[in-house]
Amino acid sequence: MLTPAFELSQDPDFLTVAIRVPYARASEFDVYFEGADFKFYAKPYFLRLTLPGRVVENGSEQGSYDAEKGIFTIRLPKETPGQYFEGLTMLTALLAPRKPRTAKPLVEEIGALAEVVEDDDGEFDWEIEQTPYEEVPEGTLNPQCCYGFGNSRAGVVLRLQDELSDVIDIKDPDFTPAAERRQKRLAAELAKFDPDHYLADLFEDEAVKQILKYNPWWNDPYSEMMTCLGKSQEPESHGALVSFSEEEKYQLRKFVNKSFLLDKRARRQVCYGLIDILLAYCYETRVTEGEKNVESSWNIRKLSATLCWFETWNDVREILVSFGRRVLCYPLYRHFKLVTKAYRDVIKILQLGKSAVLKCLLDIHKILQENDPAYILNDLYISDYCVWIQKAKSKKLTALAEALKEVSLTKAQLGLELEELEAAALLVQEEEAARNAASSPSPQQTPCCSPEPRDPEGSGSSDTEDPASEQEGLAERQAVPGASLRGPFLAENDALLPDGGVGQKSAMGQGVLLASSQEPAGRRPLIEELGDHLRTALQISPLEGAAGQSHGETQDREEQAVPRD
Repeated sequence: MLTPAFELSQDPDFLTVAIRVPYARASEFDVYFEGADFKFYAKPYFLRLTLPGRVVENGSEQGSYDAEKGIFTIRLPKETPGQYFEGLTMLTALLAPRKPRTAKPLVEEIGALAEVVEDDDGEFDWEIEQTPYEEVPEGTLNPQCCYGFGNSRAGVVLRLQDELSDVIDIKDPDFTPAAERRQKRLAAELAKFDPDHYLADLFEDEAVKQILKYNPWWNDPYSEMMTCLGKSQEPESHGALVSFSEEEKYQLRKFVNKSFLLDKRARRQVCYGLIDILLAYCYETRVTEGEKNVESSWNIRKLSATLCWFETWNDVREILVSFGRRVLCYPLYRHFKLVTKAYRDVIKILQLGKSAVLKCLLDIHKILQENDPAYILNDLYISDYCVWIQKAKSKKLTALAEALKEVSLTKAQLGLELEELEAAALLVQEEEAARNAASSPSPQQTPCCSPEPRDPEGSGSSDTEDPASEQEGLAERQAVPGASLRGPFLAENDALLPDGGVGQKSAMGQGVLLASSQEPAGRRPLIEELGDHLRTALQISPLEGAAGQSHGETQDREEQAVPRD
């Protein structure tokens, strides 16, 4: 618990206690006073005072809260009106717990054994120790270690570190420069990345496909806006496409109206941070299909490096790369298509204008406010964003949308070796497909089959009786099973396999086949049909490349099938 800054004052009839709690929830606090005892609680703050005089609860007590300054003011009626309380400026003495009343025993046994016996009947002191609040000297803070909206805060986490340990990943941000924060973030993401989880979501993507089909609330207004643009209507009418509920209007009335003095660098950080936060919100809205749950707060703050690491940005591409890495490292669904979908969603929201952005921020504010202690991020970022966006110029949001459109994101840019990982997974899958095809021979084959079906690529040889039938035979036994296991996603990503060497492109156009591993496995059941006397004479030439594979294998098999003179 934190001891808040406070001060006491008095008039003839009331004692006034002013308590500064800038990062507490104003809607949730407790006050207790009786006689000389006063206690105040608003997480993460706790204040216990031993007053120099007695107060009473008679219905005339009053309380107020200044949201802009974060100060609770409580007026307590004195038990004896007109009494003067001394020592109201002695803060340390006021924080000290009241000394318990003790008395020595009236009768003492003489000559007793000097044994130390634990007194179980004694009262245990449950009161926690308090220390007066001290402002952090500005000289001890590094000016390069700022955070919050527009990088305008410092020294906040220094006192709230225990409360924020489960909310943010950065440790000691008040003494960690931005460059060091980024290095630690990248290292943490690499340590967290799980290739098995990524591949499982890649190949078993039924749930991801369902998420991608979800229609979020901003799609309908965006479609209407594009229809209006097609009819050459004025852009000013687009603001009416997004409406606010009564609850959202109540949220807006609770915000304190204030102005922000931001330099050029701070304005850029505000805009970049907005993109990062919206990306996390769009992902969260899609995966939960608009139904918020207990993980919603975690998803938003974990996927946004702005909220989780107090990250600062230099350009839009850095934001997309960071978001893409975090999507593939932390949440339940880790698929690159979810990254690109959220990217397109943010463009739509920015194009819809301030109303759509404000609606998203209000939803984020509500999600964080209901989570303890993630609501502190509202004080550091989201509340100020909700006020700032209402005064922002529409052309600024349009410029952000255009900047996002000009940036493209690829898997290689994420630095997680995704393409190599997928290529290796495809090779393993093809090997398993070839082994399965080899272990289950086709029922159409007979022991006395002709040499034609044994030529895997008979179209490359001019000495066979029927090259077309040979190619069809291979298509039935080898290409079709491999293609059936590949799936639509693998067919789209054939280019991920390395050219030559391990992976080869099939001349039949059925996808990626393994020339070095699949070919012998596919040949084994055909060779067994020739009998023991031909199997001993089998000679297989080494494969020297994709170009000569078909012709060489055709000649080898003809030599094996037709006895020489």
